[in-house]
Amino acid sequence: MKNYLNLLQKSALFSNLDKPEIESALNCLSPNIASYKKNQYIARTDESIDCIGLLLEGRAQIIQEDFMGNRNIISKVLPAQIFAESFACTPGSHLYVSIVAEEPCKILLLNLKRVLHTCSSSCVFHHMIIRNLLSEIAKKNIQLNEKLIHMAQRTTREKLLSYLSAERNRHNSTVFDIPYNRQQLADYLSVDRSAMSNELCKMRDEGLIEFNKNHFILTASDYM
Repeated sequence: MKNYLNLLQKSALFSNLDKPEIESALNCLSPNIASYKKNQYIARTDESIDCIGLLLEGRAQIIQEDFMGNRNIISKVLPAQIFAESFACTPGSHLYVSIVAEEPCKILLLNLKRVLHTCSSSCVFHHMIIRNLLSEIAKKNIQLNEKLIHMAQRTTREKLLSYLSAERNRHNSTVFDIPYNRQQLADYLSVDRSAMSNELCKMRDEGLIEFNKNHFILTASDYM
């Protein structure tokens, strides 16, 4: 685990802990490391889960799929980020999403019982991890509400404007990169890819935006 200490320091779960404290925490939490191939399911819909996942390497997606195979991307998971914490914190719950490796991944698995139940010595770092976990759950709840706002817009253009406006605010700039390719952005906004691409081109022709792959410039930000 020593190879991942720099990464773990960047994780919200270990926020405000130094490397020796993180090492002590890991000794207390007895984590496991699991590896997954590209496109392999890390967890599937309807499964129960009692571990928090922390991505060490690669990228993953949290998705919803219907019985026809249509996919809706809920969010991406990047190195140092955690996932499945809300499900793990709800006894008896089952996943209503799936987690898929977008590329080869290594995952740190932390048993929730060891995270929530402090050790006999009541380590200060253990209480800090619990506070960090609560903060991260609240943050993701806000992100989910933001996604719902985008999806609640009536047209593809309105959804794009809502999303790009939020990204502008997040980066505090009219120039930014988004974490999705075209298909992934369409899945995230629950729109048809071709219709979305056409709308992006129209917005570019109207002078509202410029883009190259996932790089965007909002050239008429007063309207967004």
